Amino acid sequence: MSRSKHLLTFVSLLLYTASHSTFAFPSFESLSERDLKDYLASRQAAAAKVADPPPPPGPLAFSGLKLVNDPAHAWVAPRADDLRGPCPALNTLANHGYLPRDGIVTPTQLINGVQEGLNLENSLSVFVTYAAMLTDGNLLTNKMSIGRKSPKTGPDPPPPATAGGLSTPGLGPEGDASLTRVDAALGDNNGFNQNLFDQFIDFSNRFGGGYYNLTVAAELRWARIQQSIATNPTFSFVAPRYFTAYAESALIINAFVDGRNTSRHLPIADATAFFKDNRFPQGFFRAPQPVGNDGAAQIFSAHPIPPGSNVNGVNTYTPDANSANLAQFCVMYENFVNRTVKSLYPNPTGALRRNLILNLRYFFSGQPSKAGCTEVQPYGQL
Repeated sequence: MSRSKHLLTFVSLLLYTASHSTFAFPSFESLSERDLKDYLASRQAAAAKVADPPPPPGPLAFSGLKLVNDPAHAWVAPRADDLRGPCPALNTLANHGYLPRDGIVTPTQLINGVQEGLNLENSLSVFVTYAAMLTDGNLLTNKMSIGRKSPKTGPDPPPPATAGGLSTPGLGPEGDASLTRVDAALGDNNGFNQNLFDQFIDFSNRFGGGYYNLTVAAELRWARIQQSIATNPTFSFVAPRYFTAYAESALIINAFVDGRNTSRHLPIADATAFFKDNRFPQGFFRAPQPVGNDGAAQIFSAHPIPPGSNVNGVNTYTPDANSANLAQFCVMYENFVNRTVKSLYPNPTGALRRNLILNLRYFFSGQPSKAGCTEVQPYGQL
């Protein structure tokens, strides 16, 4: 680093610390530019308000059929600085005010929003929310972007964690072989892709008589996997993405079909409203009872494939024996905690360790506890 650049960084550090606190200075002569930046970031994080994450909310008091596209939740187009991401359900909920319209959420807001707006079952809501929070959220401030990384979530936790938002590929629920987003290695995994949605419509016409149903879901899911194998040299289809890919294919039916429609077939016009416009169809009613990922196993069984990845460029898909398969939910849970979360937070201390312990406890309280899994506590207990 040049002398002038080093001096500028040093002066910035002095100005910041002089305005915030008094502390012992390290020996700057021995610090690299990266060390100085890390040190400054640590002081900023220390000055930020650290949140105490509350327990997740429980089930809705009323979880029946309900009009959700109501005057109190009118659709409003996102502003230029509002964040939207790869999940059309969350984008829709934000545009209707069931989630904060700026796209920055707390776990409590996210769980309440998906339950109230889509009648998502409580244990599933808790599970996917804290899976996302542990990988893509800011555990110090208890905030997360439903899209790309944002300074609105506060100062970053220490690396290698990034608090990168739900658009971050390969960590939390989002990943390759999306139905309406391209793989991150091939382009914009965040924004709606018209070509892929045209394929969604084509498959609905060919296999569903103009509707998206379980037959369409199975054929389209298989097609997207094969397309990623053939075009994405780094295609990865291991847990947790292996699980969420089939779950999201089923949730399109369970959550996007009007609750008064007993056929459980999604009309193309309604699919367009959700996926392209990120809005509820006119007069939309949520499901008459809490919904989960019913149908995911049927979608998988039509074209079973083991978890795996392209290991040496395109068309080199190889099964991965280290990944959990759909019959190994508790293995998926254990690997997610011991591998994914631990890799992001190898040696947390202080408030970060406390918030990790709490978030992992809340994560377990969702589906893992209901499935009889053994709780994993890599950071100990409080």
